[in-house]
Amino acid sequence: MALRKYKPVTAGTRWRIGNAYAEITTNVPEKSLLEHQHGTGGRNFQGRRAMRYIGGGNKIMYRLVDFKRNKSEIKATVKSIEYDPNRTAFIALLHYIDGEKRYIIAPQGLEVGSSVLSGPAVAPEVGNALLLKNMPLGTVIHNIELQPGKGGALARSAGTYAQLSAKEEKYCVLKMPSGELRKVLSTCMATVGIVSNSDHALQSMGKAGRNRWKGIKPRNRGVAMNPVDHPMGGGEGRSSGGHPRSRTGKYAKGEKTRSRTKSTNKLIIQRKNGKKL
Repeated sequence: MALRKYKPVTAGTRWRIGNAYAEITTNVPEKSLLEHQHGTGGRNFQGRRAMRYIGGGNKIMYRLVDFKRNKSEIKATVKSIEYDPNRTAFIALLHYIDGEKRYIIAPQGLEVGSSVLSGPAVAPEVGNALLLKNMPLGTVIHNIELQPGKGGALARSAGTYAQLSAKEEKYCVLKMPSGELRKVLSTCMATVGIVSNSDHALQSMGKAGRNRWKGIKPRNRGVAMNPVDHPMGGGEGRSSGGHPRSRTGKYAKGEKTRSRTKSTNKLIIQRKNGKKL
């Protein structure tokens, strides 16, 4: 991926670092794979604000992405690489030989005209989806299922990937993007390769208005509020506000958020900090 640094001809472009979109081949999405989506503006079913700092933004259509890759042993050709406003990664439009069209998350190195396959034991090549148990050790993968047939849930954002570290009887051990070592059923599907748009995190908006286009409102800091509004508010001058915490008083740093009784804790071999649960 290539980044584009803008000349400071305006205040909004002075700090802007954008995507050059060198991999994108078309800006017209496949109409049959689009759906309308309704923005909530942070309101619940009663019309009351449940989440702050959400609202406005451009209207966007949802792209129906195939996370299951369940068209087994049917060859598909990559027709285009496209931008998706709903996710950080790029998406690829596949044309199957039976006439069906589907979107998938585009891995790095996938080009227009390339052929991809999905199935239990297809070749472990970039863009192909197969069972974990049929992959060689060390394979770099993304869009990983947690339950067979449910569809990919892990390593789907820009530049992420997991690595197949070991195989056991029922499980495969994966090194996750966070560094966590985790067991996943060997009958789960995954796609070979690294997710595209790896430089996404290096972009800079340049101005607040670009976030407003995304439906993100300005966020007010807790230390700038009064004590009645936030636990970190109040004080004389620029006081630090004490230990970082949420509006309801819940600690923002250091507190464990994962339940000790969660059933899948037994599948985690090592957390990202090197400790077991």
